[in-house]
Amino acid sequence: MKAPLLTSLIPAQPRALRRMPVLALLLGALQPGASPPAWVHHSGAMFDRTKVVKITGVVTEFNWSNPHSSFKVDVTDASGNVETWAIEMNGPNNLVHEGWKRTSIKPGDKVSVVVNPLRDGRPGGWWVGITLADGRFLGSDHASPEDGGASGPPGGAVPGGGTGASESK
Repeated sequence: MKAPLLTSLIPAQPRALRRMPVLALLLGALQPGASPPAWVHHSGAMFDRTKVVKITGVVTEFNWSNPHSSFKVDVTDASGNVETWAIEMNGPNNLVHEGWKRTSIKPGDKVSVVVNPLRDGRPGGWWVGITLADGRFLGSDHASPEDGGASGPPGGAVPGGGTGASESK
């Protein structure tokens, strides 16, 4: 009786081993979709890349972190009302190639910032360029310090001037 039992077990073992690589490939292909960062990352569709806004104010917060660094600026309008703008940026790995350091800005610094504004009109946007408290300029190809840090994106948008928030259309 032992011989038939052994022969029935031997063919089953190679079949199970043949399925292992297929199972491993299937699980490997599904894993990136189940990764939390893949589910929580958002697109840039919330920013209006056809407009630029220049704001001047005081930095209240700076977060040097992945996946996106960010900072907040309190902007005071002509009536004395303060509006806090939330600015999103690339991650530190990209920002260091543009001249940023974790100490580039700090709460209390007066800065002028150029952003692509949020589409829904809330005070915030995607960083394009910044003139720091010491006069240094950090920015992308679409912003320049010569015109206050705002030359706009290629193809037409030219920002307004002045202090506080100004928008070009």
